[in-house]
Amino acid sequence: MMDVLLVEDDERVRRFLLRGLEAEGYSVAVACDGNAGLDRACSQPFDVILLDVMLPGKDGRLVCKELRESNVPSPVLMLTALDHIEDKVCALRGGADDYLTKPFDFDELLARIEALARRCRGYSNEPPAVVKFGNLVVERDSMRVLLGGKPVDLTAKEYQLLDLFVGSPGKVLSRTRILNKVWGYDSDPLTNVVDVYIRRLRGKMQWDSESGWITTVRNYGYRFDPPN
Repeated sequence: MMDVLLVEDDERVRRFLLRGLEAEGYSVAVACDGNAGLDRACSQPFDVILLDVMLPGKDGRLVCKELRESNVPSPVLMLTALDHIEDKVCALRGGADDYLTKPFDFDELLARIEALARRCRGYSNEPPAVVKFGNLVVERDSMRVLLGGKPVDLTAKEYQLLDLFVGSPGKVLSRTRILNKVWGYDSDPLTNVVDVYIRRLRGKMQWDSESGWITTVRNYGYRFDPPN
C-alpha cells in the first residue's frame, strides 16, 4: 500500500481526491494549508506528496522548497490551476518532481503517482504476467483465461474488464473508472454498458452475484473479491 500526503485547501477537490485515492487502495493523509502540509511531510515518510500551489498559510512552491532544504526525499506532484510555462518551470526548478494542471483527469493523476513511485523506489502496481486466484488463471501476455483448467472464450472488452479486476483485487472500482479504463474517456457516463458487461462476464465465468468474485457495491461500482 502506498502512503500519499494530500495538501489541498479546496474542500470539494480534497474530498473528491481523498475518496478516489482511498478507493484505489492508497493510504491518504490530508493537510488543508501549507504549514500543516509541511509539518506532516517532515514528520513521517510518504511515497508521494500531492501539493496544491495556491495554499493558505504558506504557498505550495515555498512548501516544496522547504521540503527539499529539509532533505525530505518524497516525490512531489504539484497540482495547480496555473498553466503558464513559467509557472511549471518555477515549480520544477523549486524541487517538484511533476506538475499537473487543474482540471485534470483522475486516471492521469493515478498514472503520474504510479510513475513517481516507480522512479523513486521501484514500486509497481502492475500484476504479474500470469495471475491465479483459486481455479481462475489469467495469462495476461496471451490474453488467455482458464477456469478450472478449461479455456473461457471472452470478447476483447470482456477480457479487458476481467483484466482490470484481477489487477485490483479487493479494491472498489467505480462505474466511471471502469468505463474510462475499458471504453475510453469519450464514453457516455450515463450508459449502462458497464452493468451489461458485468452480467455477461459473470455468466461466462459462472459467477453469480453472491459468489464473491465480483461484488456489487451499491450506488458506486464493483469490487473483485476472489475466494481465498
